[in-house]
Amino acid sequence: MTVPGLSFSMGKVTLDEDPMSKDEKQREFLDQVGSKRSGLVTEFIDFLKHNKKWWLAPIIIFMLLIAALAWVSGSGGAPFIYTLF
Repeated sequence: MTVPGLSFSMGKVTLDEDPMSKDEKQREFLDQVGSKRSGLVTEFIDFLKHNKKWWLAPIIIFMLLIAALAWVSGSGGAPFIYTLF
């Protein structure tokens, strides 16, 4: 098995020199600096997508709905919420 940047010998694992050159690191850094930052919702959706944690979505949505109900119950919309229950 070959892994870039690692050496395997006699049960020991050692790190080789960094496989990325200094120019590649600088180019990657500048690409990330120049890119647009994503928002919280986009980051959360990317987290769900890449980690396959879709089961968290209904829990978060339910918690947001409860928070919205609690916020509206303290405002002028309270009489309308009480009629729902």
